[in-house]
Amino acid sequence: METTRRTLLAAFIAAPLAPLSGVAAAAQGTPALPLTRACDDDNAATVEREPGPFFKPNAPLNRDLFADSPRGERITVAGFVVDDRCGPLPGSLVEVWHADENGHYDEQGFRLRGHQFADERGRWWFNTVVPALYPGRTRHFHFKVQRPGGRVLTTQLFFPGEPRNAHDRLFDHSLLMNISDTGDGRFARFDFVV
Repeated sequence: METTRRTLLAAFIAAPLAPLSGVAAAAQGTPALPLTRACDDDNAATVEREPGPFFKPNAPLNRDLFADSPRGERITVAGFVVDDRCGPLPGSLVEVWHADENGHYDEQGFRLRGHQFADERGRWWFNTVVPALYPGRTRHFHFKVQRPGGRVLTTQLFFPGEPRNAHDRLFDHSLLMNISDTGDGRFARFDFVV
């Protein structure tokens, strides 16, 4: 049976919250990439990054963004929101925005912009497209994450193996997603520690 984004997402949803250090999503097998920063690494919170000039408030409650850019390469981005002791943070706000398959941001409406709230186990996910490169930047997603009653973390997540990573002033290795290729796109995993 061919591995798809849907099967990896189903495995992610079904899996219990595991310690984040040294453990990949159950369906991913042995990771070929370094895992995202673990919450037990010196209680390290996820690194902050600037929002950039294209942030717009009031993005809709929407986790399925693929329809906004149907010619783009599909990707599901998923993870947990946890505290510095690896405890899940249900109800955390997770907001995403990014460029389309041509490297453009929607500045008029809310294409490829959405938010959701982490479920009772701290899980979140978005079905979207791989953003294209544009001048001066490597490939990335923008995120804002806020635990209930907490401050807002603004950051960016990056793709491993991108040649422009080394020249992007906002790039940080700890913000690399763990990505698997599937029969119908990619599946990316990143756990926010807030």
